Amino acid sequence: MDEVVRYQVTGMDCASCAAKIEKAVRSAGIDNPKISVASQVLTLEVDQADRRLSSVEAAVSNAGYHLVRLEDSDNGAGTIQTHTSADYRQALYIVVGLNIGYGIIEMIGGVFSGSQALKADALDFLGDGLITFLGLLAIGWRLIWRARSALIQGLFLGALGIGVIINTIYRMATNLPVNAELMGGIALIALAVNIAAALILVPHRTGDANVRAVWLFSRNDAIGNIAVVAAAGLVSWTGTPLPDRIVAFIIAFLFLHSSWIIVRDARNDMHIS
Repeated sequence: MDEVVRYQVTGMDCASCAAKIEKAVRSAGIDNPKISVASQVLTLEVDQADRRLSSVEAAVSNAGYHLVRLEDSDNGAGTIQTHTSADYRQALYIVVGLNIGYGIIEMIGGVFSGSQALKADALDFLGDGLITFLGLLAIGWRLIWRARSALIQGLFLGALGIGVIINTIYRMATNLPVNAELMGGIALIALAVNIAAALILVPHRTGDANVRAVWLFSRNDAIGNIAVVAAAGLVSWTGTPLPDRIVAFIIAFLFLHSSWIIVRDARNDMHIS
């Protein structure tokens, strides 16, 4: 009779990553793998001694990800048996500080410039900081507690997305102006902060659980900041706040999409824990 084997997956930060990992697992001859983006756990219904597991590990590694076997506790919830380095934890704390610190600064800048895109990006900074902090606390937790942590993260992201949409609709109705120069300057600094965070995490991008994923989040955020900078340029060029509002909506819907995926996976994890 098949048992349940679980792996912590390093580097999986989106549904596309999960699809690549599923393809790699199936190529090793195992059907119906269950992959959670929320807790970054791969669940297989195979015997612990199944020789295909080594093929799975090799296939996933070749796809650019890293697997760490989870040990089962009495209630079936996996616990990570590896330990992150002190350097990695220190790097994470620095990234948390950068995200939360500049998130507050950018929110103030968004208020003074009238930019909804800056406010949305500030919420992204604050959300990333809090989520990274929760992820740092959750290292080594059992699956059920990582799932609960992920559920909180997902609901938080959803609330941010709804808040940005409501506020942006209000700003569109009132047609308040945007200070493009202030918006662009703050967005450029935000880009520099995200690049700095990504560089801090570069040495750890192939480390243990969640390390590469956190690095990818910082890298992707840096790419997202370019959209805000571009919106500031378009606001200045067109003389209207519409590009700012459009970018704010895009960021908000990204929040909602991520929220849906995380909450769905977290609920699934809680059912199997």
